[in-house]
Amino acid sequence: MGQSAIRALLRAAGLRPTRQRVALASILFGNGHRHVCAERLYEEAAIQNVSVSLATIYNTLHQFTNAKLLREIAGDRSRAYFDTNTSDHHHFLLEDTNQVFDIPEGELVLKRVPSIRPGYEVSRIDVVVRLRPIP
Repeated sequence: MGQSAIRALLRAAGLRPTRQRVALASILFGNGHRHVCAERLYEEAAIQNVSVSLATIYNTLHQFTNAKLLREIAGDRSRAYFDTNTSDHHHFLLEDTNQVFDIPEGELVLKRVPSIRPGYEVSRIDVVVRLRPIP
């Protein structure tokens, strides 16, 4: 995705295409769908000589999530993951390597959704299946 397409994507999402947002969006959306945590994006930005603080990375990831450009995936207490694929789907999390990857469509079937409180509706269902190596 080129710089002009990135700028258009940000504008369409209601975000001003600042230099840092454009640079980070280019890293995030430049090579298809992917899962990333803030620390990994920070490392990738440094490799590409994008000067940005980790706090700016976190802020940008949350801005992109609020603008529906990313989907946040609950990791553990200390880490959240972000997915460039915002469609409804579920994930595996490898606990030993902190890798996240998609569960293939149709592999996880929910038979019933729990009762919900009056005045609320289900906005999304996120399932993260955590895997650990067998000792």
